[in-house]
Amino acid sequence: MMIKDQTNYENSVLPQWIKNKNILITGGTTGIGRATALLLASMGNHVFICGHHQRQLEDTLEDFNKITCTGSLNGIVVDLATEDGIKALFQEFDRMYDQLDVLINNAAVAYQSVNEGTYSDQAYLLRINVLAYLSCSQAALYRMEPHGSGHIVNVGSMSADVREAQSSVYVCSKGGIQAFTESLRKEVNPKGIQVSLIEPGSVGTDMQPYPPEEQREKIGAMEMLYAEDIARSIAFIVSQPLRCSVVSMQVKPLLQII
Repeated sequence: MMIKDQTNYENSVLPQWIKNKNILITGGTTGIGRATALLLASMGNHVFICGHHQRQLEDTLEDFNKITCTGSLNGIVVDLATEDGIKALFQEFDRMYDQLDVLINNAAVAYQSVNEGTYSDQAYLLRINVLAYLSCSQAALYRMEPHGSGHIVNVGSMSADVREAQSSVYVCSKGGIQAFTESLRKEVNPKGIQVSLIEPGSVGTDMQPYPPEEQREKIGAMEMLYAEDIARSIAFIVSQPLRCSVVSMQVKPLLQII
């Protein structure tokens, strides 16, 4: 790129941050999803979230109402482990918005070893951590493809590569999301639709087995991230021009040993 105007060079290179887009975030009432919803809405976008508990949804909406901005934040309580829950999510989205610009698949539950829990427990995790990603992506593509544009961001985990011991079920689910995202990207990029994968390392959320005070210690020791650190990365991903495809991004704490 030739530099014609030095005074505008910075503006020509830095991202034009996403604004005035309709964004759907699953698992948007806690952790990474909540931080991402608040950030993208505060940037002037219209964000719709879903969560599993009414109190968490209300808390998130209350926090947004304290922010002065041109964006909006709304949401619904659904169970993404069910077909009816996913249908209800998109029916309510369609009632409020005329177009879907960005889907952020984020809702997930934690799980440890395959030796723990029951068949039903493991099946529930796979419905949330894998099948909901597939079903929400399908519903999003149905809405994006007629416009020839859109962006799907799948929130995975570095566990897909690290494959730590005593986390085999969760690792299985995040490995599946990694493979799904790569294949889906190749399928829909020719239709003008972006697909990106972000894989966080250790992040201080309610999915962690550590109590809040220990999480704060780990964040202070740079062994764990704030959810807002991942939210900033997601904002960067969805702010790129169409010609620039962020295929995957891994973000870990500086001193996390993997």
